[in-house]
Amino acid sequence: MTGLIADRQRRTLVDLLRVAFPHDNFPLGAYERTAQAVLDKAAGDPRLHGLLVQGLSDVDEEREVPFSELPAATAALVLRGLDRTPFLTGIVDVAVVALYDDHEVWEILGYEGASFDKGGYIDRGFDDLDWLPDPSIDNEVA
Repeated sequence: MTGLIADRQRRTLVDLLRVAFPHDNFPLGAYERTAQAVLDKAAGDPRLHGLLVQGLSDVDEEREVPFSELPAATAALVLRGLDRTPFLTGIVDVAVVALYDDHEVWEILGYEGASFDKGGYIDRGFDDLDWLPDPSIDNEVA
């Protein structure tokens, strides 16, 4: 057991995050850091901690095999069954920010980060909409 939850539950959490936020090109490390963010939040929130411990245990007991051993389609089905539950909502509320704020994920997605300190986006490749026609601007007022 490491910290708040057992090692098996931590693996379940990481795999649950991979099913909830499926990106074939995201490395495992991004999901592991996201799981740690969820655990960090749960460390200071007794309600989330309880939901996490019980929910991960329930998810592993949902089918004949643990969640981490389920085929992808079955795992997704299990998650759909948890939609809008306090357990899944508590995880997703933290994970959506943590995962997409991960700098390794930014690199994969092509996001260069904040632009204010670099003078904004306009002169950094975001003014190249060559696939749209130039707008016709008519300054005359009828």
